[in-house]
Amino acid sequence: MPERAHLAFADQLAVHLRASSPLLVVDTVEEQRLVAKAAELARQLGMRCLTWDAVGGFHSVDEGRAMAPATDAHDVLSRLRAMSSDSLVILKDFHHEWEDPRVRRALRNYAQRGSAAGPTVIVVGAGAVVHPELVDATVTLELPPPTRYELQAVLSDVLAAHWARRELDPAGVEHLVESARGLTLEQARRVFTRAVVADGVLDHRDVALVQEEKKQLIAASGALEYLDPDLGPEDVGGLDALKEWLRLRERGFSAAAREFGLPAPKGVALIGLPGTGKSLTAKAVGRLWGVPLLRLDVGAIYSSYMGESERRARHALRLAEAIAPCVVWIDELEKAVASGGNDTGTSTRVVGTLLTWMAEKSAPCFVVATANDISRLPPELLRRGRFDEIFFLDLPSAAERAEILAVHVRRSGRDPAGFDLGAVAARTEGFVGAELAQVVADALVVAFDADRDIATADLLACAAEVVPLAVSQRERIAALRGWLAEGRAKPASTGR
Repeated sequence: MPERAHLAFADQLAVHLRASSPLLVVDTVEEQRLVAKAAELARQLGMRCLTWDAVGGFHSVDEGRAMAPATDAHDVLSRLRAMSSDSLVILKDFHHEWEDPRVRRALRNYAQRGSAAGPTVIVVGAGAVVHPELVDATVTLELPPPTRYELQAVLSDVLAAHWARRELDPAGVEHLVESARGLTLEQARRVFTRAVVADGVLDHRDVALVQEEKKQLIAASGALEYLDPDLGPEDVGGLDALKEWLRLRERGFSAAAREFGLPAPKGVALIGLPGTGKSLTAKAVGRLWGVPLLRLDVGAIYSSYMGESERRARHALRLAEAIAPCVVWIDELEKAVASGGNDTGTSTRVVGTLLTWMAEKSAPCFVVATANDISRLPPELLRRGRFDEIFFLDLPSAAERAEILAVHVRRSGRDPAGFDLGAVAARTEGFVGAELAQVVADALVVAFDADRDIATADLLACAAEVVPLAVSQRERIAALRGWLAEGRAKPASTGR
């Protein structure tokens, strides 16, 4: 995430402190980092900083001592009114208390105090989602993920505390720190410590350790998955227009591109039937561009709890920005829109969160959105400007089918030149890439059972057993092609 996001957070917080804003909310697990940043800012403004939690009560950050042992929410709010306005009070996990309607009423009264004295209050905690009754009484701030400078400081602290032989040059250290982007400070401290105490050496192997920690972090988010792309453009048959478009933007995130004045690529939408290569293309982009590939499962974002779906979406997108530059693959985009609209507006808010992020993101996150059913997508989701380009992936031509068959024959460890793939392509009119891959897989089974090598005849025989999507989904194909004919998308293959 750009460093200006951190400046924006400090600037926003400073304005609220100077304006004596009554109630702020920060949803983060990094409460220690939030306290450190807020306390430093309070000192600069000549204010004292206090924290509170339900176990230890009030605590003075500057004096490092316990104060009033108030553990009851009503007592806490009563004490706040007795404090001066030159104070900042950070209430840890206090969002759990506002399930009590009397606490909500007391908070609203406090927020409506007008010119009366009282400190600025920050409620901080993981999942600190503002209750609907308090929306107009609170301001929500977002704490950006740690910067590379903060991570560098943590690494320096770990190296100072644990003797280790450093075998990384400055470029290697920078790579290690960059690999930790997206981790919290405590997660980074933990993985850096593991790296140096495991063998007493800080070397290139520790980069893999950090990346593994990051994968586990992303998996824990529930909606994001860190993928190791094992496919490149050469593993995707056909789609030459799409692959050339991607190749031209391969260096779009580089410093040279920025110096040239080239804007970073935003993203691409891939529309087509299942099995036409949308997912393969998404995986190939990460490999082609040499950046992390994150899969966003929109269906996993939804929750039955009020506000939780939007919080999950924001958390997943913030995590992607922290890891940038990266490719964010939004799989089956139509899942973002709940069928029937009977979800009390949750899908509308989630889609709105995605649209806002896609329009306003400044971090180099390239979005690859795939969709099978355009009828379920609102027009604004595919509006020009959200994506750099929208591609339609049609049924492969005969030449593309031969190319796809060659890819899968090659993966089986055989030379495609030993087969008459032109004849197989001619007999597989209407097959999508996934069906052609299955033809090769079935032919291998047949040949293995007969205790001989695979032959063209096996491919032809297995192809004859398949009822392709072109037959079973003829109406959908016609609708998609009609959509293409209206000029709403660009063909992914030349000659279409």
